[in-house]
Amino acid sequence: MDESKDMITVRVNVDIPTEALKIIVQTAKQIVGPDEKGHYRVDTADKVGEMISRFLLDNDFKRYVDNPENYSG
Repeated sequence: MDESKDMITVRVNVDIPTEALKIIVQTAKQIVGPDEKGHYRVDTADKVGEMISRFLLDNDFKRYVDNPENYSG
């Protein structure tokens, strides 16, 4: 992620599709591969946070929250 931006880490509960979670876990495991004992050494919860943060940054979350119409519902 872009480290030059003024950012803060916020711990929240986020609803995501179960299929998206399955894809993140599967892909993260494929990328790191198993160790010599067959275990995968990847923190999938951290990876979910990274993916959501990158999505928000790439899709201009600030612009989204600047629009009062997005607060209804």
